[in-house]
Amino acid sequence: MRKILLVTLSLIPSVVFANFINPMDFDGSQAQKDEVIQYIKDRVKKDYCDGPVNMCQESTLRMMEKSNLDAFKRATKATNKKIMDRVIDDYCNSPVDMCTYTTIEMMYNKNVKASKESLEW
Repeated sequence: MRKILLVTLSLIPSVVFANFINPMDFDGSQAQKDEVIQYIKDRVKKDYCDGPVNMCQESTLRMMEKSNLDAFKRATKATNKKIMDRVIDDYCNSPVDMCTYTTIEMMYNKNVKASKESLEW
């Protein structure tokens, strides 16, 4: 019985994504670097190869991976944890599912700018 269960489970395709790491919680360890890179690769593949619009060319995938990694690196320099956490919640923990570092960085910057402008006369 146990062998049948193991064989059955091994035949079921599974999609395992690396964990999203909040850029402000990034500690620079090799383990977290590997996790970020794997998350970016998995996410880009999902968005460009598995979605309704097939743009699964190697050059496109590499370009988008680089864009996301660059956005992640810039986002590690963010200073407003409250805004970062809210943006991540809005784009990663909701049905919107736009959890890319490019989106997170862009929306973080927009929210920081909006919060500063609301305080000006």
